[in-house]
Amino acid sequence: MKLQVTQENLSRALAAVGRIASGRNTLPILSNVLLATVDNRLKLAATNLEVAMTESIGAKISNEGTITVPARLFQDLVNAVPDGVISLELSENKLLVTTDGYESVINGTSAEEYPVMPALNGGSSLTIPATLFKKTLQQVVGAASSDDARPILTAVYLHSHEGSLYAVATDSYRLAEKRLQDCKEAVSLLIPASSLQDVLRIIQDDTTDVVITYDDLQARFVVGDVELITRLIDGTYPDYRKLIPSEFKTTAVLKKADFSNITKVSSLFAREVAGSVTLKVDADEGQLSIRSVASQIGENTARATAEAVGSGDVTLNSRYLLDALAVLGGDKVSFMINGKLDPVALRDPAQEDYTHIVMPVKS
Repeated sequence: MKLQVTQENLSRALAAVGRIASGRNTLPILSNVLLATVDNRLKLAATNLEVAMTESIGAKISNEGTITVPARLFQDLVNAVPDGVISLELSENKLLVTTDGYESVINGTSAEEYPVMPALNGGSSLTIPATLFKKTLQQVVGAASSDDARPILTAVYLHSHEGSLYAVATDSYRLAEKRLQDCKEAVSLLIPASSLQDVLRIIQDDTTDVVITYDDLQARFVVGDVELITRLIDGTYPDYRKLIPSEFKTTAVLKKADFSNITKVSSLFAREVAGSVTLKVDADEGQLSIRSVASQIGENTARATAEAVGSGDVTLNSRYLLDALAVLGGDKVSFMINGKLDPVALRDPAQEDYTHIVMPVKS
């Protein structure tokens, strides 16, 4: 192997691919990144046996070859050298890295010892505009569970329903659902939320589409020159639609910035009580108020003007409420409740393709 590549392109590719190799891996070889020359381009690849990522970048190749090198060391080295052209040359299992004024040798491992990279042949495909998919992931992924004891809830459920494609995630305390686009095919995929976090990181501003190809076991995401393959989670997702009320007795529409501010202030006094705050909608006063009481430090009530229909109150976890407000689009938010023990919904009143549900705290 002998080639030249720009520091900028190599650094960007290593930032994406290196995340897969930098996790806690049981096999030492999985901490390496695979370098290979393919079709006059340099391919970088990494896998942790659950997720595999590859990215191809332009290169001036003199000799073909493959090698694996420690991802962390290689990435730190490339980031540390100045912008310009980097030369990579392989001699046996040693990678010579040279650029203007710098010369390093990295001990590598034969590519033959690297696990076979997952491949997906055939299957069905979906194409989703990149800006839409990025927004969807930002709004949905955070609601997935991180508890491996219930693996199904660590997934984002990408599925079709009544002619539309939806993405949904829940940890049983909150739920986020986003309608993406029309969909004629039958789709039902349980995609690890951690894998979709990696997909989110590789969607650039100039990316046009995300192409998803899937079979019963794996899903492949192609984003520009980057390809990510992940295993799917096996199981049946809960019938989450039962959690979303079809109508609400009480609704308050207010500025999202006002809602966030009064929630942040009240959350300061709610730390002692696990973040619990009580929200009250008052149609007569035309306001939404939030009250938090902590016996040791004091209490707080904050209010914001709202267009209110009906009156009622509910106790929620302030952190979940702030998370929901952070991912809602638009300048206003609809806050909808039925009773103290019923799920609460938040939506953008101007665009109702996204619903965020927060379960009440039983006080």
